[in-house]
Amino acid sequence: MSAFQLEVLKQLDILGEIKSTTAVFANVNPQDVLSVLNSLKAHGKLTYTKNETITYDLSEEGNNILNNGSHEVKLVQLINDMGKLQIKDVTSKLGPNGKVGQARAFKNGWIIKTKENELELSDKAKDPSAIVDETKDILEKIIKNEPIDNKIIADLKKRKLIIPKKNADFSVIKGPDFSLDLIKSETDVTSDMITSGSYKDAKFKPYNFNSQGIDPQSGALHPLNKVREEFRQIFFSMGFTEMPSNQYVETGFWNFDALYVPQQHPARDLQDTFYIKDPSKSDLPEDKVYMNNIKAVHEEGKFDSIGYRYNWKAEESQKLVLRTHTTAISAAMLHKLAKDPKPTRLFSIDRVFRNEAVDATHLAEFHQVEGVLADYNITLGDLIKFMEEFFAKMGVTGLRFKPTYNPYTEPSMEIFSWHEGLGKWVEIGNSGMFRPEMLEPMGLPRDLRVLGWGLSLERPTMIKYKVQNIRELLGHKVSLDFIESNPAARLDEDLYE
Repeated sequence: MSAFQLEVLKQLDILGEIKSTTAVFANVNPQDVLSVLNSLKAHGKLTYTKNETITYDLSEEGNNILNNGSHEVKLVQLINDMGKLQIKDVTSKLGPNGKVGQARAFKNGWIIKTKENELELSDKAKDPSAIVDETKDILEKIIKNEPIDNKIIADLKKRKLIIPKKNADFSVIKGPDFSLDLIKSETDVTSDMITSGSYKDAKFKPYNFNSQGIDPQSGALHPLNKVREEFRQIFFSMGFTEMPSNQYVETGFWNFDALYVPQQHPARDLQDTFYIKDPSKSDLPEDKVYMNNIKAVHEEGKFDSIGYRYNWKAEESQKLVLRTHTTAISAAMLHKLAKDPKPTRLFSIDRVFRNEAVDATHLAEFHQVEGVLADYNITLGDLIKFMEEFFAKMGVTGLRFKPTYNPYTEPSMEIFSWHEGLGKWVEIGNSGMFRPEMLEPMGLPRDLRVLGWGLSLERPTMIKYKVQNIRELLGHKVSLDFIESNPAARLDEDLYE
């Protein structure tokens, strides 16, 4: 038993009841008092009631008013000495609080404004007895802990003249096991107690059967992986096969050239794409017919296209980049499909990289969800219908489509959905039909058309888990508690509410 625990019990024994620990133990920190009371309460020695009161200390400005008078009285004294005062000179004479004094002096009817934009004393203020410094008087009452109207207290707090201070006091009465001795209760039965029989006379601390055990430490799936798995299941339910997407480094050929993106396109600048320094280049596909078709379709056009009319360079295609989209994988898979053309459904969900500024909604690396559907004689109407079915499985309905431009799809459409929380239409994806300039050089038949669409994995995850800043979702600033405590995602109707 500590000395202070014994002192509390002695005082309780003498007084029979401690009505105020602040009065009895004035020099002891209230937190220390509370700690001892909780300890003694656990042993059944006492029970207590907590009483909280609020007192107020003066701020630095409040102390200045208490010692030197309020800003409004200082202004009246200044005008009285000078006769008149230009309004523009109030701040230079009285400092930043001069405007506060001016407003309150007007409110009290102590000053008036002349046509020359000057301040002078009103008839009321010319009587010295009419100038009562109410602010200073109220602050004096605060110091003396005299009762003050709540509206006045609220005004002083708003003006930051007083600082509230919460005070804790406790009233204490004897508990069922009150005594001046403190015997430590046992928490468990040991083998020694059973052998010696001492458990018969031991006093045990009662078990709290309502308490919860400590959660065992364990790993947890990242929210992005939880939403990713939901997307995968949607694709699988619609007959899609997952593409191999674990290749972050691609050649410029598959990332750009195979997708009919010209070599002078702004997306290929260092400002938009990460280029690999070592090694800086890689080999191109060995399919000479395909490579010749790519060169032709870029330079002078082929397959009913006029091309881009520039000198295509194989060296530019050999440069290694961090892939800017998973469509590079789609292009390679479609090239393989050309050996045995048939209806196919493919998807991928993985990281892509773009050299752009990081902010609340953008990262230099993020995840792209991409789907590719190849079939004979399908049209733009089939793409719209499929998009509606696909997003309906996520609880997103009532889509709108807006024409847009992509180098490798034509026609192309942005996909919008109504966001109830934001009260506006938000873009949730991009889509289109792959151009003949991309497909026919691979050897795919003209009537085998390919639909493609993609969306970010981060955006629906942020909406689902109510994350405002993408840097709190992905990267070194992510809270581990956030990852561990959030349940698995359900892509139902609440996703875009």
